[in-house]
Amino acid sequence: MTENTNETETHSPTASHGTGPFIAAIDQGTTSSRCIVFDRDGRIVSVDQKEHEQIFPKPGWVEHDAAEIWANVQEVVAGAIDKAGITSADVKAIGITNQRETTLLWDKTTGEPVHNAIVWQDTRTDALCKELGRNVGQDRFRRETGLPLASYFAGPKIRWMLDNVDGLRERAERGEILFGTMDSWVIWNLTGGTQGGHHVTDVTNASRTMLMNLHSMAWDEKIASSIGVPMSVLPEIRSSAEVYGHVKGGVLDGVPVASALGDQQAALFGQTCFSEGEAKSTYGTGTFMLLNTGDKIINSYSGLVTTVGYQIGDAKPVFALEGSIAVTGSLVQWMRDQMGLIKSAAEIETLASSVEDNGGAYFVPAFSGLFAPYWRSDARGVIAGLTRYVTKAHIARAVLEATAWQTREITDAMTKDSGVELTALKVDGGMTSNNLLMQTLSDFVDAPVVRPMVAETTCLGAAYAAGLAVGFWPDTDALRANWRRAAEWTPRMDADRRDREYKSWLKAVQRSMGWIDEEN
Repeated sequence: MTENTNETETHSPTASHGTGPFIAAIDQGTTSSRCIVFDRDGRIVSVDQKEHEQIFPKPGWVEHDAAEIWANVQEVVAGAIDKAGITSADVKAIGITNQRETTLLWDKTTGEPVHNAIVWQDTRTDALCKELGRNVGQDRFRRETGLPLASYFAGPKIRWMLDNVDGLRERAERGEILFGTMDSWVIWNLTGGTQGGHHVTDVTNASRTMLMNLHSMAWDEKIASSIGVPMSVLPEIRSSAEVYGHVKGGVLDGVPVASALGDQQAALFGQTCFSEGEAKSTYGTGTFMLLNTGDKIINSYSGLVTTVGYQIGDAKPVFALEGSIAVTGSLVQWMRDQMGLIKSAAEIETLASSVEDNGGAYFVPAFSGLFAPYWRSDARGVIAGLTRYVTKAHIARAVLEATAWQTREITDAMTKDSGVELTALKVDGGMTSNNLLMQTLSDFVDAPVVRPMVAETTCLGAAYAAGLAVGFWPDTDALRANWRRAAEWTPRMDADRRDREYKSWLKAVQRSMGWIDEEN
């Protein structure tokens, strides 16, 4: 999740927003939960946010306390409604967006989690994934699910809990246990919990479990039994924009709960990438880029993940290709905290702008291996092409170029897989305030780069989907009309130079591979 609260505009509803009605959205993220209230123009009326504890029981293990998260969600909803100075009567619907793949099992009768939630970053299922790959390897379930076998996804995490919590498998098989990603947990609790709460998930979150068949948009019994997950724990799969139920109790009592989208898909929706070939890239700690591929399920042979983009009510689902980059914003933090070459993240732009180019230096930040399109865990970071000429300003420039070149590699993979040329790249997230980076991106991908007015595109996407479900907005054209650009960058780089530098970048990437030997 990208946190860019510093760019949030808040207004009191009396100032410029009239008296409503409004749509609320809950963003249950990796580090915090927040609630934002939006008006009909898609502008922010109020925000409330609260962080939750990150639990690290062992190296590589990451957990969250789901009870703490639910308490925080109730608190931020009440806070946002209070700050907006409105009541439940003014709120036409509430939407949900969430950290994806984070996995929870809870007791249906008591509503108590049976174990901490296992977070998407957690790697404890590595060995289990290798074992599940059998002689086929990473691609065993890829044709059906669009996903490689990796510790990232939810299915193996469920299996781990069933194997490691005493008596849990038996309870699950007796139908006493429910599974959910965070969207399901929040919706179940909002709509009544043990008193008739709705146990549902949406197609985008279901597509990240490794248990949903993309072709049937239903749970795949064969895969569930191969992974070792009883069908009885799984929620009902619904579209991303429809009324799942109504809030019971609290400040939003009676308000329809009307959307759910995984956070990256919500950003795609909030950026109004409704046409085939439209893409968004979210620049935070790492970077996630999604390309709308329309109603086509495109199997990736270039290291991307095939996922559901969104589904509005009874309409056909829209699919997407997704590329993830492990290290982008965190490289700038590394320059600041570990290297001390800059005092603040913003300073990197000034330093990098003081030179014309990278002086021949290339920085591949494979700090924990390379994600898309390589998926190489044996890679480590390298700086290549060093000479006596290179200064810290050239390194700063190479740092920014690393994010842009990695984006270029993802766009190339997307074009190769889909045959769709990138028409424009819509960007969001904290790093988009760096204008030099934005210009470099446009130069390297050879397409316009566009930054919107509202940086909180994740929450906005959930609000848009909920508003569509209850007729607050008539159709996606009305949402497009809301989308306002804050800035746009167009390519200025000479094609020969771009090709030459890209070749050098790819050479540097090769140098980063094979650093770690299997036995270490």
